[in-house]
Amino acid sequence: MEEIRIDCANPTPEEVELSKFHAQTLFKFNNAMPFTDEYDALIHQLIPDMGANSRGVTPLKGVRFNMVKIGDSVVINSDCLMMVAGGVIIEDEVIIAANAQLISNNHDLDNRWIITCKPVRICRRAWIGAGATILPGVTVGYNAVVGAGSVVTKDVEANTIVGGNPAKVIRRI
Repeated sequence: MEEIRIDCANPTPEEVELSKFHAQTLFKFNNAMPFTDEYDALIHQLIPDMGANSRGVTPLKGVRFNMVKIGDSVVINSDCLMMVAGGVIIEDEVIIAANAQLISNNHDLDNRWIITCKPVRICRRAWIGAGATILPGVTVGYNAVVGAGSVVTKDVEANTIVGGNPAKVIRRI
């Protein structure tokens, strides 16, 4: 998996405008009345590639939402943090519990203005528990469960339950 590097000290004018758009749209979304046309329109402005019957619950936090692809019938519960400069793919029928963190970028150890990015993939039917953190470059396999409060530093095999910090296999489903 190839790492992408972004220089945050020297953003292009397009990056600055996109950042403003996301910040302002996120503010509007987080303050909109749920289950209204405005609410639905705002989340689709933030995350244009969002499948049918998928929903996010406010508040939502993060940056670069244009790098997120969400499948059908996905639920993202409240207080989800998406730091997704490296991209995040959430496949169909995924459940992401409250306070989960999807992190596809990190800072370079020598130059903190450089962010290093690797995509995160959450495969179909996975369940990410409350307060879990998924780190850059991780794939959570089909039908896998990530226990509450876990920190996932490595790929999670399909049909497994993982938990802890760092997350380890608890059992097979």
